[in-house]
Order: sequence, then structure tokens, then C-alpha cells
Amino acid sequence: MFYRPEEGHGLPRNPFNAIVSPRPIGWISTRGADGRDNLAPYSFFNAVAYEPPQVMFAATSAKADRGNTKDSTANIRDTGVFAVNVVSYALRDAMNASAASLPREEDEFAVAGLEKMQCETIDCPCVAAAPAVLECKLTQIVQLPGEANFATFGEVTGVRIRDELLKDGFLDYTAFEPLTRLGYLDYSRITEIFSLKRPA
Repeated sequence: MFYRPEEGHGLPRNPFNAIVSPRPIGWISTRGADGRDNLAPYSFFNAVAYEPPQVMFAATSAKADRGNTKDSTANIRDTGVFAVNVVSYALRDAMNASAASLPREEDEFAVAGLEKMQCETIDCPCVAAAPAVLECKLTQIVQLPGEANFATFGEVTGVRIRDELLKDGFLDYTAFEPLTRLGYLDYSRITEIFSLKRPA
């Protein structure tokens, strides 16, 4: 089939996310200027640069109590910092619970039953049980075409990795099985890996 997005796809669900998959999940934790903490997963997320290390995530909807965006973007806009928590397969239910659209004053950490840890380089909480955490300072927020599409970019100022996940100096993916987002309501986990040597 072929379709133009502006004309519709005619399928039961939009296939766009299913085509661009798997995608890593940026489990973004923030602290608002009012001191309230927030945690939410974003599947429009990735690393975008090595030196200095940088990441981005995009919020694509809005909350009634946040104007034209979500709590995460609004908090980062106010404070200039955020943390990216890696989602393991073991944390899948907690991640999913934190995706609920809650009132601004409710704490997703509490709703998901997660212990918080304070970041080292920024004033922000992170998920204590996360396999790895990237502490980030905001570099820019870009408004994309569309009513509530905002891409947030940040420079990584601190990296936390659980010691037991490092094997001979390398991160062992199969020890924590990173969760990935597919399309629709579907997810996957990484349980097998293989290597390819790049051509000279």
C-alpha cells in the first residue's frame, strides 16, 4: 500500500510508529520549579551526539493544566535539567503506570511504586532501580510543526550505571533486557545480541 499521511491510511491504527521500531524509551524524570517531581516515558527518544554526549526526546501532546505541552517539557523549560532513566524489562509495569495522565500535583514515582534517588550533577530525581541514568542539562527546546510537538535536547552531565551490569568493562544488555517500544500497544525486550565488524 501507499498513502499520504494528510489523506489518512485507512487502517485500524496508524502504522507510523510500527514502521519506525524498535525505539528506545526515554523515561524522563524532572522536578518542577515548585519542587514537585514528575516521571513519564517517551518513545520519541534517542542519543544524538557523542562529544559532548547529547540526547533528545519529543513530547507530542498537551495536558489541560500545562497549556500546550506536557509536565516534562514544562518542568524542563522552567528548571533547565532532566534525567533519562533506562527502562529494563523488570521495570515495564512501573514504566507503564507512570504513563498515566495525572494531575500536575500527583507524583508518578509514588503511583508507580518507585524509589527515588537524587541525581549527582543536577537538581532532579531519578529512578533508583534503573539500570542506567543520564543526567542532562537543557540545551534547547524546539517547537516542531503541529499543535503540541516539542523536541527537547540536553547535554549529558552525569552517567550512572549499575555496577553489576558491567562485564569486563562493557555494558551487558542481556543482564537487564532493555525495553523497546514498537507500534500500537506493543513492546519488545532485548535478550540476544550479535556483533558486526565495520568495514575499514
